[in-house]
Amino acid sequence: MSQTYQIAASEVIDETIINKSRFICYLSPCASNEAAKTFLKKIIELHPQARHHCYAFVSSHPKNSQCYGFSDDGEPSGTAGRPMLNVLQGSGIGEVCAVVVRYFGGIKLGTGGLQRAYGGSVRQALTLLKTKTKIPMVQKTLACQYTQVNDVLHLLNTIGGEVIEQCFQEDVALTLAIPEENLPLLKEQLQTLSSGQLILKSHE
Repeated sequence: MSQTYQIAASEVIDETIINKSRFICYLSPCASNEAAKTFLKKIIELHPQARHHCYAFVSSHPKNSQCYGFSDDGEPSGTAGRPMLNVLQGSGIGEVCAVVVRYFGGIKLGTGGLQRAYGGSVRQALTLLKTKTKIPMVQKTLACQYTQVNDVLHLLNTIGGEVIEQCFQEDVALTLAIPEENLPLLKEQLQTLSSGQLILKSHE
């Protein structure tokens, strides 16, 4: 999952009324499963009288099959959480949680109607969502001579990396954050720069 991808960068509230039932979709940035649960709890507290609080979330890369969850919250199985999740994953946006609150209007929608209502509610809300680009980073350490620091920093800058920590002793110990997709390129450039002396090591 080393490619850059879009993540949620704002909260959204969007309401749809279908056959007298109110569907209120809340979207929020969500970088962990715990964050999704916290957000769900907040929405339940906002709408204690609602019949259903269905949710779906993707807490990492949208194609990461390990970091997602969903719930129908009392709706017929497969009619709410799964359609919501399908829309989130299909959007290509990661780190996002959707909660759809339903106030029942007295008219049953049927399984197909519910799937369209919940999925459509999330799809419509996503059109209002602000996103930003997430660049997966890896941490590495590097020891270099004082005379090499400027060259190393220049290389790091050209590939979009950054220095997290630096320690000046006999030589300079750097802790670096490097865009994962540019790691092979930086290794190659460091080797060329130092005739193989500069080697990136895993961060302890």
